[in-house]
Amino acid sequence: MGKDSAFYKEKQRNQKLKLRELMSELPEPALKYIKSKEQNAQPSTLISYCYDLLTFFRFLKSSNPAIAHLEIKKFDYETLSKITADDIEEYKSYLELNTVGEQHENDKKAIARKLSPLRSMYKFLLTHELISKDPTQLVDLPRLKKDKNIIRMNNYEVQAILQAIDDGNAFTSERQRKYNQKTRGRDLAILTLMLNTGIRVSECNGLDLNDVDFNVNSLTIVRKGGGQDVIYFNDEVADVLKDYINGEREYINPIEGQEAALFYSLQGRRISVDAIENLVKKYAKMVIPNKKITPHKLRSTYGTALYRETGDIRLVADVLGHENINTTIDYYAAIEDEHKRMARNAVDFSRKE
Repeated sequence: MGKDSAFYKEKQRNQKLKLRELMSELPEPALKYIKSKEQNAQPSTLISYCYDLLTFFRFLKSSNPAIAHLEIKKFDYETLSKITADDIEEYKSYLELNTVGEQHENDKKAIARKLSPLRSMYKFLLTHELISKDPTQLVDLPRLKKDKNIIRMNNYEVQAILQAIDDGNAFTSERQRKYNQKTRGRDLAILTLMLNTGIRVSECNGLDLNDVDFNVNSLTIVRKGGGQDVIYFNDEVADVLKDYINGEREYINPIEGQEAALFYSLQGRRISVDAIENLVKKYAKMVIPNKKITPHKLRSTYGTALYRETGDIRLVADVLGHENINTTIDYYAAIEDEHKRMARNAVDFSRKE
């Protein structure tokens, strides 16, 4: 059923409720900015913006004596106009590391992401002449280096991680081996599916049984932005999915309202995003301890293999669901570099014909 399933309808409803709750905590300037984004941004994106803006306002209230007496809801346009570049610099330092109260530590990429909605809000308010200056433009974002060495798995590592699930020999305790026997079919189906289709962990988590069509070996999935898509899988995926569906899944007693889910926890609940992430990390750590493998690394492993086989960057972008092909181009720049190195030996005018 894809995006029309009960799971996605409930998910959307909960996101809208959460967004309304967070918006009720925002002061008027931030609320006006968020409302301007509602037509073109997903609720999940706006929820992140709200959290980031509220983090900034809480920081201001605790660090700036001039506005410490104000409730966050009372921050008005004049209040935001008084914020200086020094305030933003201090906020950057706060985001990098804070050991008092709301403790956290962020790398440069995370800091840049958390500053993005703040800069966007100030730009919006300045453009609409609601404030007189934008202090965020006087502060540089952290300089991010493009990493061409994307972590991915080679063929040997892919086979090793699937074998670790299949035979359970990588487990060191009897208790772990017994647990593996209960979830072997499910775990093997999930990793085989993700490695052979490149679907996101959230797309895997949202699958219902009737999203699988074995007549044409296809899946109906809901993409990150909420759109519905159909992707296709090979016979290897079909075999492990059938083994799981006709085996382990038959013995699951699902809780009320979750009978449609494809993948379950042992408690009969739809398997969560966190659970999928944890099982990927668990098996990877056993057989590939020198690489930090996450579900997204499974995705990049598939995308890399697909690009190597086809050389078609647009096909890779389409299959992975990248709305902007530049995302795909940047991500697989390392492979492009390999192609360039191969070109140096492709032409040899010194050879005699």
